[in-house]
Amino acid sequence: MTSPVTTEVRRLADSALGWLSDHRDGFRLGDDALEPDADVNGSWKPVGELAQMCLCVRRATRPGTTAHDTAADLLWHAWRETRDGALFLDVQRLEPWASYPFEVYAAFASAGLRNPAYEHFTATLVRTRAWRTTEQLPNRLLSVLNSECRTGLTPHEATSAALRRTWLGGLPEPWAFERTAGYTLTHVVYHLTDWGHDPHRVPEDIAAYLHAWLPAWLDNCVEAGLWDLSCELLAVAASLPDPPAPELTDDAWRALALAQDTSGALPETDRGPHGEEVPRVFANCYHSTLVAAFAATLTAARRAEAPDSDVTHRGVPQ
Repeated sequence: MTSPVTTEVRRLADSALGWLSDHRDGFRLGDDALEPDADVNGSWKPVGELAQMCLCVRRATRPGTTAHDTAADLLWHAWRETRDGALFLDVQRLEPWASYPFEVYAAFASAGLRNPAYEHFTATLVRTRAWRTTEQLPNRLLSVLNSECRTGLTPHEATSAALRRTWLGGLPEPWAFERTAGYTLTHVVYHLTDWGHDPHRVPEDIAAYLHAWLPAWLDNCVEAGLWDLSCELLAVAASLPDPPAPELTDDAWRALALAQDTSGALPETDRGPHGEEVPRVFANCYHSTLVAAFAATLTAARRAEAPDSDVTHRGVPQ
């Protein structure tokens, strides 16, 4: 029997995807995407995040469902924005040692959307000493290594070594958790598990550490109205080999359902830094709404795998 909260989680995901579909015009590269002074965070980053989250939703849902079909449609929208991958070759030639075009492309490659010319170029690029020795923060290095795997290349460094240089890999004192550490650890888990697709890549000691402390961190984020980070932590919970019991995360899902507005948008925070209302505009909502759709879909799918569930195969009824 599906619990009322799980039903609410699925509704939240569908509503978030509806908002994203209605606001797809916000996910555009624009004519200046290749300009030297172009804002990557306002162009490539949103399009890449849309592709990644929609890939996750698509592979965790059944064709014909609202979530699956909306995610697939948005994924194609993002791919068309890259001119079927042609823009990746252009931007990588302009910035040969930048990893962000390669990381964004890897999401599309995982979805089966590929550009042979770009892959031929990067196959040579990743073999250079300059690529292997470009200094990266450990969590970003994990992203690059996972991207190499996703595109069919051999990772240039062992994932396990990079993992242990991250904040999470060091199993720090739990009271050291704060917003920056929170976002870093969530992405470490995403890159480690290929965005929740392979939970068993999480080592036992890290999984045990997260089981012990993630619920408390999540409660603190919910209490502070940090909706974006709360969704990221819920996605991590659903990416563990054995997700926390539903009763440890249900209160957070109830709070997020209340915070989501009738259009499906979820703001990044409940209040601004001075206690002001957060305008429900695209810039303040797109990322948290994306992560809400991702976390909710993954949570519903993992709950459907539970032994006492009447649904199996990542949320798809048999």
